[in-house]
Amino acid sequence: MTFDAATMEMLGKGLLESLYMIGLSSAISYLIGIPLGIILVVTDKDGIRPMPALQTVLGIAINLLRAVPFIILLIMVLPITELIVGTVVGSKAIIPPLVIAAAPYIARMVESSFKEVDAGVIEAAKSMGANTFQIVWKVLLPEAKPSLLVGAAISITTILGYSAMAGFVGGGGLGAIAINYGYYRYELSIMFVTAAILVIIVQIIQEVMMRLTRATDKRIR
Repeated sequence: MTFDAATMEMLGKGLLESLYMIGLSSAISYLIGIPLGIILVVTDKDGIRPMPALQTVLGIAINLLRAVPFIILLIMVLPITELIVGTVVGSKAIIPPLVIAAAPYIARMVESSFKEVDAGVIEAAKSMGANTFQIVWKVLLPEAKPSLLVGAAISITTILGYSAMAGFVGGGGLGAIAINYGYYRYELSIMFVTAAILVIIVQIIQEVMMRLTRATDKRIR
């Protein structure tokens, strides 16, 4: 296929749609996932405020959502998607399923990052009279920041992969272009170009997050 002005415009539009889906869904997923991760850590049996029943119920719910393959989840939540955004096709229709799939994943990443914090630091904060909120805000978050940034790089690239699958059910973005032209029409050049663009996006995300991680990691100063 010739890469004329129309093709370049299509690829540019697909890139913007992919960035829109990744950016918005990542932001919303983190707004949900970080509090969930905090609750998982705080209510753990060895946490600041142990609540085994709540931790178990929340953990099971998160694991159930994580266990469903994204392409199946995408179809399962179509009624919810239509209720929220008014349509089941296009880039904005992919945001709800992306959030539903990514938020539990991010919650586990946040939980893992917080559990890497030295227990002695937390005990020291407790001994100085810090309450739960202060420990989370002034101890856990700052101490876990490098690990959280590494987790963010992994989470955002995972969301990118999910968004590419959305092309199979009428979603927009580069994934839809790769599927519609590379798979259904056998125009492999388009598929390779879209794949290359997605790889570049992943590399940029990884590089930015790694630089931020090095800048915030006190251990390498």
